[in-house]
Amino acid sequence: MSRLEGQHVVLTGAAGGLGGLLAERLRAAGARVTGIDRQSAAGCNEAIVCDLSSIAALEDLTDRLRNRRVNVLFNVAGLQYFGPIERQGPTGIALGYAVNLVAPAILSAALVPQMIERGEGQIVNIGSVMGAVPYPYFTAYSSAKAGLKGLSQALRRELHGRGVQVTHIAPRAVRTGFNTPLIERFMAASRMNADAPEQVADRIMRAVEQRAHDVSIGMPERLFTQLNALMPRVVDQGLTKQIATARALFA
Repeated sequence: MSRLEGQHVVLTGAAGGLGGLLAERLRAAGARVTGIDRQSAAGCNEAIVCDLSSIAALEDLTDRLRNRRVNVLFNVAGLQYFGPIERQGPTGIALGYAVNLVAPAILSAALVPQMIERGEGQIVNIGSVMGAVPYPYFTAYSSAKAGLKGLSQALRRELHGRGVQVTHIAPRAVRTGFNTPLIERFMAASRMNADAPEQVADRIMRAVEQRAHDVSIGMPERLFTQLNALMPRVVDQGLTKQIATARALFA
């Protein structure tokens, strides 16, 4: 029997390509899923429409969730921008940080007290390999995901010994509608690896079942993560061709 049997899971980004697959798998494992997204998530037991970039909307959402027993929080929702940072604009940059980093922090803070009181719970943050290897032309996205990795590690240490696990999972590129046509062109031109969303959803589910700490998907990406931590200049050199490819798209 799955350890998720009978658990109440709150899942952000539930209407997305990866979020929808996770909702299906969570329900198949016996969990009751409350999906949160900008549009109704049909594959969940309950759907809450919420703009995660709005502080007012997040305040309303956290008020609702505090009064419910939540066993697992899945922070999956994300926004991605590909291009020169000066073209993203103030609103776009702020929206990206709000959804990718601020919302997970606020939702975690709202649900941690009840998890501590029960002595059990799990927070699952879906990051990106770009959070460990910050990628040019994904600058705001990469730095927000780096922040999410830091949030996960700090919160895990804060909750140590209190029965609450924090799981951070960093996929590489996933073949979903999250990728714009321009990103698809860049991925093809730079020969960037991309995984099937079903494969990524299965790997995420295994990590959650195992209550893993940090999981990075993709062997070359794990190597680049280690290199970037120890010898960032080597990674600088390794990304030279990809930078040139991206720069040519925006010339």
